[in-house]
Amino acid sequence: MFYEPKNGHGLKHNPFNALITPRPIGWISTRGTNGQDNLAPYSFFNAVSYVPPQVMFASTSAKPDRADTKDSVANIRDTGVFCVNIVAYAARDAMNRTSGAWARDVDEFTDAGIDRDACTTIPCSRVKDAPAALECRLVQITQILGDANFVVFGEVVGIHIRDDILSDGQVDVTRFEPLARLGYRDYAKIDQVFSLDRPDD
Repeated sequence: MFYEPKNGHGLKHNPFNALITPRPIGWISTRGTNGQDNLAPYSFFNAVSYVPPQVMFASTSAKPDRADTKDSVANIRDTGVFCVNIVAYAARDAMNRTSGAWARDVDEFTDAGIDRDACTTIPCSRVKDAPAALECRLVQITQILGDANFVVFGEVVGIHIRDDILSDGQVDVTRFEPLARLGYRDYAKIDQVFSLDRPDD
């Protein structure tokens, strides 16, 4: 089939987000100016540079109590910081719970029963048992086409790595099975890894 998005696809569900898969999930923790913690997953997320290390995530809808965006973006606009928590397969249910469009006064850490720890370089909470957490300072927020589509870029200024996922000086993803988004309500876990030599090795 072929379709132009502006004309619709004619299928039961939008196929677009099921085609670009798997997508890593950034479990974004923020804190409002009132001290309220927030935690929400975003599957439009990735690393974008090595030096300095930078990441991005996109927020693509709004909540009635935030006008033009969601709690995560609103908090980052106000404070200039956020933390990206890496999601392990074991945390899938807690992550899913935090994906709800809860009111801005809901603390998702408490609501989902997630233990938190303080970040080291920024005033924000992180998921205590996450395989890794990336403390970030805001670089820029860019609005792209669409009323509530914002892309947030951050510089990673601190990295927490759980000791048990390190093996021979490297991160071993099979030790925590990263969770990935596939589309619709589908997810996948990474539990099998293979290597390929680069042509210039």
